[in-house]
This record gives sequence, structure tokens and C-alpha cells, in this order.
Amino acid sequence: MPYTIPVIPPLARELEPALRAAINDKTKPPGSLGRLEEIALRLGLMQGTLAPALDAPVVLVFAGDHGLADEGVSPFPKAVTVQMVNNFLAGGAAINVFARRNGLALKVIDAGVAGPLAAHPDLIARKVLPGTRNALFEPAMTPAEVELCFEHAGRLIADLDARGCKAVLFGEMGIGNTSIASLLMSALTGEPLETCTGRGAGHDAAGLSRKLEILRRVQARHGPIADPLAALAAYGGCEVAMMAGAMLSCASRRMLVMNDGFIVTSALLVASRLDPAVLDYAVFGHVSAEGAHPKLVSLLGGRPLLSLDLRLGEGTGAALAWPIVVSAADFLREMATFESARVSKR
Repeated sequence: MPYTIPVIPPLARELEPALRAAINDKTKPPGSLGRLEEIALRLGLMQGTLAPALDAPVVLVFAGDHGLADEGVSPFPKAVTVQMVNNFLAGGAAINVFARRNGLALKVIDAGVAGPLAAHPDLIARKVLPGTRNALFEPAMTPAEVELCFEHAGRLIADLDARGCKAVLFGEMGIGNTSIASLLMSALTGEPLETCTGRGAGHDAAGLSRKLEILRRVQARHGPIADPLAALAAYGGCEVAMMAGAMLSCASRRMLVMNDGFIVTSALLVASRLDPAVLDYAVFGHVSAEGAHPKLVSLLGGRPLLSLDLRLGEGTGAALAWPIVVSAADFLREMATFESARVSKR
């Protein structure tokens, strides 16, 4: 049976007056919690309740390799992907540190890592293929492989939903995947490739110039692409495709989609081109220092919570912003009202 995009329910707009009244009735001057009030309102509309709770949150780090990395689009060798996955599983990466600090569970999804990975309790094996094909010479993925990524994502999120998860923080790992994000952004927004391409994992000026020249050749090889699934097939990214599918599945289940950096946002772009309603369930954790990320966030209508000049990925920006989001839910659910606290109103 062909993959079907899940139906995303509309936000519970009928609750908006009651939610605004509940927020304004807390023991504080109206609007004094600033953007926390905006987030609290969004969470209530997402979950369809006056008392939203972000139970069982989890960081999902989607990992995959790219044939295009063989062309030197990254200053790091492709072998780093499997090495970093092992680092995640050993608890030694930045995202592990931030997840532990904030009490977040962390799982790594092998969407398409080129090397073998030993079984681990925090590894979810969903390998569609051991690295995509080289998009410079052929489509990186087949339509069937893209579809399989979405199917895996749907089952993964269904399992989390059954376990009571209400929020997913998205992260990724894959040498060369900023190039894939640049190609997807240019194809699906019409922005020139030059404005969609940055230094990635740390190119110098010469490396950036070479990267851009290769991406121009890839773009010319495949021609104009407007369809998001066709763009995924052309340029690839098992991890990007799986994230896009997971985001759609989260939104269909009224789960929060916590956005991260440039690569994660490129997956959100793909998901939004399949169903714009996914953006109603997304919170933008931060804006990164990767060149095109601010532009892409703006095109998606995002308002990032943090701007810390991060450019690491892994879900680090989402994890750092997490305490802000959970604080918004907590104040709406737990803060006293003027009546309950016997505090006089203005």
C-alpha cells in the first residue's frame, strides 16, 4: 500500500478565548511573561486543553550518510558519521550533555549510516540503505526508498505516542548533510543556491567555493524540482526524509515538533510542503550561525527562542531551548490564579 500523508488536525481554535482568559488570570500583570504566554497558548491549542503537559519528551537524533560526501562537500570524512553515532550511544556528545541536564530521553535512529553499528538500547535500527547514492551522478534515492523512510518514521512516532510521548526534539547527524539541506532549500523555496549554502562543518573560503561549485553541478544534473518527495529522491538524505515523515506523524498526533538547526529545518520545509499544517505544531528552538538558517526560518514564519551562534546540529539548540517551552506549559498548568491565591486584581 502506498504511503499516505497522515491527516493533521487543526489547532483547537475554539479554546483560544478560554486559554487567553486562563493565562491572563494567573497572578501576574497581563502579558508580563512575554513570549512564554504565546508558547503556552500554542501548546494549549495543539493539545486541545487548558492544561497542556509535555509528558515523556524525547530527543531523536536521525543519522545517515551521503554519497555526495565523496566529492569533498564537507571538511570531515564520511567515516565521522558512524564514529559520532557511537559517541552518542556512549553518552559523550554535546546533545547527550544537554539532554541529561534537562532530563530528556535520547534515542539515535540509524536511518542510513554507511557503516555497521552494534546493537544498543538507545539505537533504533531503521536503515533504509547504507548511505545514499552520489547525487552528482544519479538520484540519491529511489521513490520507494523515500517512501520507506516515511513509513519507518510513522511507526516510530506511533510507538512513542503509545508510550505517552507529547514532544519530540529533532536532531541529526550525517557528514555532508548541510549540502543536502542547501539543495532542498533552493529547490523548494526558489532561493538562489548561493544564498542557501554556508560553511557547514567549518569550510574555509576555498572549501566553501568548492562546495558551492559541486552543488551547482548537482542542481544542473537534476534540473528544476518543485515536488518535495522528488527533491528528496534527487538529493537524498535518509535522515532528512525520516525526520520529515516523523514531523508529519507528530503533528497528526498533536505532539510538539521541537525544531533545531539548518538540516532539521530543511526537513521541516519538506514536511510543510507536503502539509503546511505541520508548522502549527512546530516551535523553533533557535536560529543557528549556519549561513542560510535565518533565511529559511523566516520563510517558514518561525520565531526562534534562542540565538546563540550555534552550528553543531544534533538537536543541541532544541535541547537548550527546552526549559523555556516546558516552563510555558508548567506556568499555565500550575501557577495560581488571582482567586485561588486571594490576590487583588488591578
